[in-house]
Amino acid sequence: MAVDAPRWKIFLETRRALGQTLRLVNPKHRTNMKTFRIALIVLFASLAPLMAQQPAAAPAPEFKPAPAEIDLKDGDSFVFLGDSITHQCLYTQYVEDFFYTRYPERRIHFHNSGVGGDRAADALARFDDDVAAFKPKYVTILLGMNDGGYTKFEPEIFDTYEKGMTELLDKIAAIGAAAVPMTPTMFDARAFEMRPNKKPRYPYYNAVLAFYGAWLREQSSLRGLGYVNMWSPLCDFTLQQRRQDPKFTMIPDAVHPAAAGQFVMAAAIISDVMRKGSVFTLNIRPGMDPKKAILAGNGKAENPEITPDKITFTFKANALPWVVPPDAIDGVKLTHAGHRYGQERLTCPGLKPGKYELKIDDQTVGTYTDAQLAFGVELEENEKAPDFQQALKVAMLNKERNDKAVHPLRDLWLKVKVARRQVAMLEQQGNKDAAAAKRAEFEKFQADIKPAIAEKIALAKQFEDEIYQANQPVVRKYELTRVP
Repeated sequence: MAVDAPRWKIFLETRRALGQTLRLVNPKHRTNMKTFRIALIVLFASLAPLMAQQPAAAPAPEFKPAPAEIDLKDGDSFVFLGDSITHQCLYTQYVEDFFYTRYPERRIHFHNSGVGGDRAADALARFDDDVAAFKPKYVTILLGMNDGGYTKFEPEIFDTYEKGMTELLDKIAAIGAAAVPMTPTMFDARAFEMRPNKKPRYPYYNAVLAFYGAWLREQSSLRGLGYVNMWSPLCDFTLQQRRQDPKFTMIPDAVHPAAAGQFVMAAAIISDVMRKGSVFTLNIRPGMDPKKAILAGNGKAENPEITPDKITFTFKANALPWVVPPDAIDGVKLTHAGHRYGQERLTCPGLKPGKYELKIDDQTVGTYTDAQLAFGVELEENEKAPDFQQALKVAMLNKERNDKAVHPLRDLWLKVKVARRQVAMLEQQGNKDAAAAKRAEFEKFQADIKPAIAEKIALAKQFEDEIYQANQPVVRKYELTRVP
């Protein structure tokens, strides 16, 4: 029997040998203990060569632990690699906003490398110039929506995706970066059915994407990589909202999430692989020595003055709240992102019964009862708070950066992709002369477009400089006064 014989063949061979042995020892098949012992001796002698041929057991696989969170330091680069959903420059922008406000002391360089219509093979074709060139520490990958072909599960289609994604993960590892695979997003079949003049699409494509995401999760686990589940939050929030509104969708065209859905995606990234926690906490204890009466978390409180009816102090937080442009506010509400990922909490127990006005930099931000203050009030979504307004300025600057520099840059890369595909199509058709001419044309086009690409990258850098001036926390004056 061959060395690599399957177990069922070994079983059949063993059973045959045992039967032959019993017949040799006792032709009449009258078995007793002595007969059985003799049969076993003969059997083991006959099977010894077969057993010696079996290969040694394979060593137990070594499983790599996945990182608990992404750890970005000052000067690190971070690349978002993907298709048109990344090309939209929305979920990427909101994640950038999180870092710009949460870690203003760290200069982190973000690069969007999404191109509309991309599949894994397209990302590989531009990898060196559009990913490796930025020397990233981390690369998120959002691909699969186009790779599945918008049809039922086809093994051949999946094999192509598997091959491309495996090569992509290998290339990211080869440049010393850590990949962060992310599941394909939701295909909203109901939203697709509500569209006028729709072209036929496979109605259960969302289930196909779920399979692609499950495979990607297993690959992430085997490689010890961080992993983001984009698919589930989009599906879960959609189902939740459709209990009140059957026509609810965050994905009007069934494929590309609008701003609210893109924020849900950003929140999934923060939830799955980012460090979270409060922006700051302020715990005021009026009955204590003023020098020890204010406990500040993630910031510094100074100059306290405490009377029975008024408390004043200065406070400089180390961070700002996570604020995004207003068009994504529905996503913020759905995910409770302020409370979960950017809480600013002020607590003041032991006050005299009554109402208290809170001012920050002479701006009234709210009036609260002593009971509310004893429990704690959250300020991260208070639009009157100066920190909120400062964070909003940062978010709007970043929106301008994406609108004027990053998105146009992605449009240029889309032109490169289209031109490259034209060459590939002619080569596949076997038209050597036309393919050679088109390739020469493509190489000239690629050289000609490089200055425009460099210009947009430089413009994005200028906006980054402005953002890191606008995102620095400042000292604020707090006043808590009892009012009639």
